[in-house]
Amino acid sequence: MAETAPTLPQKITTIKTIAESPGLTSIPSIYSFTPNPHDHVVSDTQVSLPAIDYSLLTSGTPQQRSKAIDDLGKACKDWGFFMVINHGVPERLVRSMIDVCRGFFDLPEEEKEEYRGKHVLDPIRCGTSFNASVDEVFFWKDFLKIISWPVFHSPNKPAAFSETSLEYSTRTREIARELLRGISESLGLGPNYIQKAMNLEQGLQVIAANFYPPCPQPEIAMGMPPHSDHGLLTLLIHNGISGLQVQHEGKWVNVNGIPNSILVNIGDHLEILSNGKYRSVLHRAAVNNKVTRISIAIAHGPSLDTVVSPAPELLESEKKAAAYTGIKYKDYLQLQQSSNLDGKCNLDRIRI
Repeated sequence: MAETAPTLPQKITTIKTIAESPGLTSIPSIYSFTPNPHDHVVSDTQVSLPAIDYSLLTSGTPQQRSKAIDDLGKACKDWGFFMVINHGVPERLVRSMIDVCRGFFDLPEEEKEEYRGKHVLDPIRCGTSFNASVDEVFFWKDFLKIISWPVFHSPNKPAAFSETSLEYSTRTREIARELLRGISESLGLGPNYIQKAMNLEQGLQVIAANFYPPCPQPEIAMGMPPHSDHGLLTLLIHNGISGLQVQHEGKWVNVNGIPNSILVNIGDHLEILSNGKYRSVLHRAAVNNKVTRISIAIAHGPSLDTVVSPAPELLESEKKAAAYTGIKYKDYLQLQQSSNLDGKCNLDRIRI
C-alpha cells in the first residue's frame, strides 16, 4: 500500500493540494488502483480518428453536405468519436477558455469553497474525483462543472471567466446543434427530428473542466476510469497534453486530435434515441508524472424533462424492437450521480 509523504496536509480538499505537497513521491492509498492487465493495453497502432469538416455541413454544396453527413454517420457508427475541423471557433477563444479554467483551479481554496456543490444539478460546483461521496477509490483530478444553458451561470472569479465561457459555450452549442442536424439526417429522421424530439431549445449544456496535475505514480492512479457520457454529444478541447484514451475494436487507443480540432463523442442518450445504431463509446483519462493536463468537455443533452426513448420512426423503418426503456433525462443524471462511474453501467440498467 502506498504511503504519503510526511509533509502532506492533514486536510485534503483538492488533488492540486496533494500534487503540490513538498517531497511527494507516492500517492495516498485512496487514489491507488490495482491495475487490470486487460484494461491497460493501449494500442500503439497509429490510428487516426475520423475528421468531419464542419464547413461542408454548413456552407458546402448539396453534394458536399450529403457526403459530410454520410461521413458523420459512419464516424458515429464505427467510432462514436470524431474530430471536427474548420469549425470556426477562433484559436484565441480556445486558448482563453483553457486559461480561465486554469485560473479557477489556481484560486485559493477558500475562494472556491462556495462552489463545493453536492447535487448534479447545482448551477456551479467544483470538487475532486468524480463523486467523492460514493467513490471507493478517488480519481487524480479536480473538476469544475457549470450549467451554461438554458440559463447561463459562471463563477465570479477569475475576472474573465464569465465573458469567455459565455462566448465559448454559445459557439459550441451552435456546433453541437448543427452536428445533431447532420446526425439526425444520417439516421433517416430528417434534419430537425432530434432538435424537436429532444427539445434542444431548452436542452441542458454543461461545461466540465478537468484539472489533472502531475502524479508521482501514474501507473497506479487514474484521471478518469472507463465511462461513457450522458446526453447526446460532448465537445472536448484540451491544453495539448495527451491523456485521453478511447476504446476502439476492443483496444485502448491514445487520442489527441489534430491542432485546432474539437473532439466530439456520442453520449448515452444518442445511443438510446438511435436504438443502439450509434453507440456511446467508453473513454478514460490517464495521468502523467510531468505536466498538468487540462481538458474542457461541454456536454449537450435534451431538456431535463424530456423522456428519451428509441425513435419510433426508426423502429418502424428498421423493423426492430426497442432496445431501451424510456427515461427522463433528469432521472438519468441523478441515477449516474448516485453510483460509481463504471463503464456503461447506467445505460445497462435501462436496456431491455
